[in-house]
Amino acid sequence: MTAASLSTVNLDSRFAQELGELSVPWRAEDVAEPRLLVLNEPLAAELGLDPGWLRSAEGVRLLVGNLVPEGAAPVAQAYAGHQFGFYAPRLGDGRALLLGELVDPEGSLRDVHLKGSGRTPFARGGDGLAAVGPMLREYVVSEAMHALGIPTTRSLAVVATGRQVLRETPLPGAVLTRVASSHLRVGTFQYARATGDDGLLRRLADHAIHRHHPHAARAENPYLALFDAVVTVQARLVAQWMLVGFVHGVMNTDNTTVSGETIDYGPCAFLDAFDPAAVYSSIDQGGRYAYRNQPVVAEWNLARFAEALLPLVHEDQDRAVQLVQTSLQAFAGRYSAAWTTGLRAKLGLGGSAGTAPGDDDVQPLIDDLFPLLVADRVDHTNFFRCLGAAARGDTGPVRDLFRDPAGFDDWAGRWRALDPDADAMDRVNPVYIPRNHLVEEALEAATEGDLGPLAGLLDAVTEPYAERPGLERYAEPAPQDFGPYQTFCGT
Repeated sequence: MTAASLSTVNLDSRFAQELGELSVPWRAEDVAEPRLLVLNEPLAAELGLDPGWLRSAEGVRLLVGNLVPEGAAPVAQAYAGHQFGFYAPRLGDGRALLLGELVDPEGSLRDVHLKGSGRTPFARGGDGLAAVGPMLREYVVSEAMHALGIPTTRSLAVVATGRQVLRETPLPGAVLTRVASSHLRVGTFQYARATGDDGLLRRLADHAIHRHHPHAARAENPYLALFDAVVTVQARLVAQWMLVGFVHGVMNTDNTTVSGETIDYGPCAFLDAFDPAAVYSSIDQGGRYAYRNQPVVAEWNLARFAEALLPLVHEDQDRAVQLVQTSLQAFAGRYSAAWTTGLRAKLGLGGSAGTAPGDDDVQPLIDDLFPLLVADRVDHTNFFRCLGAAARGDTGPVRDLFRDPAGFDDWAGRWRALDPDADAMDRVNPVYIPRNHLVEEALEAATEGDLGPLAGLLDAVTEPYAERPGLERYAEPAPQDFGPYQTFCGT
C-alpha cells in the first residue's frame, strides 16, 4: 500500500487498547509552522508510505503529531527505570508520544513514535521539547547503526518547529519521528510489577511474547522463555556495540528494550582512539556506562528484568529466583560467543566450519591485540579497516597507526600466518562511522540552517563498507585538538 493521503495511513492502537494502564491518552503540542529538515525516504517506502506525500503540508503535520488518522489513539507510555543504578518508579514519555502501530508491507508491526512533541503527564518538570541538534544526532547515529547491521530504532524524519527551546542558550526546536519494532523496555515491566497487579504484568508479558518472541508461547514456561529470549538478544546487541566501538552512554533499564533494538541516542558516541574507559556522557561522572562496562551493565539490567518477571515464572518465589538465575547466568557465555565470533570476522579468521583457525591459535591473538591498541591510542575503526589491506600484503597504512610498531609487527606476523580473508574483513569492518567531530560539525551547521554537512555525513555513514572516492575526510580520525568529547541528553 502506498499512502497518498492521511485517510490511507492506517495506525493501529494495540498498545493503548491492550495495556491502557501503561499509557495516558495525549496529543502533541501544536506546531504553528513545521518545516521538514530531513526525511528518510527509503524507510518511508519500507513502511508503505509515500515520501512525496510525507513532504506535503499534510504529511509534515502527521510527522509532528498535529494531524493523526481517524481511529489512531496517541499515548504517552508509562515506565519506570533504574537510572545510573537508582530506581525511579515513574518515568514515562515525558516529551514523547506513541502515535500508533503501522503494519508494513512485509506484515511487521512497527511503532511510529515522536520525540520532542511537548510536555506530557510524565514530564517531571521538563518542557517536553527537543532541539534540532540532538534530534539530528539521533537521526544520523540510528541510521548509521542500521547500515552497520545493528538492531536499532530508525529515524523517519526531523521537523523544525520554529519554536525556541531554552537550554544553556536558546536553540531552534524540532520533533523527531522514529520507528521501532516496539518501545517495550525493561522499565515497562518494572512499572507493571510495581503496580502489584499480576494480571497486568501477565498481559504485558503476553503482549511482548506475541510481538517479539512468539516461540516463547510454545514453551513449557512461556515467561521464563521470554526472559531467556531477551537475555539472548541483549547479549548479541551489546556484543555488536562493542565490536564497532559504540558507547551508548545511558544504559538505564528504561533504555533496555525487550526487542533487542538499540534505543535512545542522547549521550552516545563512537570510539576514536581505542580506550576501554571511554565515557562520552556529560552526566556519567563515575564512568558507570563506560565502553568496557557495557556488557556488565546489560547483565545488571537483565537482572532487574528478571525481578519484574518473578511472579509469572513460578508461584514459589524461591523457585522463580532459581529459574531466572540459571537463565541469567547464560548471558556471559552468549555475549562472549557473539563477541568472539564477531571479532574473528573482523580479523578475517572466521572461515567456514572445519576451515577456521582453532581457538588455541586465535585466542592468544585476541588477548594480545587490545593492549597494543590501548598503549598507542590507535584509532579503533581505522585499525580494523586498514588491517584488511595488511591481509593483502600492504602493512603500511595499519603500521602507521602505531607510535611504536614493533609490538604490532610481532602480532601481525602471527596473525598473517593464519591466512586471514581480506575480502571477508572488508564486509564487516566499516570505512565510515559517525565520527564525533563530523557529527558536531554537521549539527552545528544544521542549527545555523545549513544542512549540507549533514547530507554529506549521512551519505557516507549509510553506506559504511564501500570505500568511495571523494569521501576521504569521513574516514579520517579526529583532529589532535578535538576533545575531550562530551555529549548531552538534550533535556
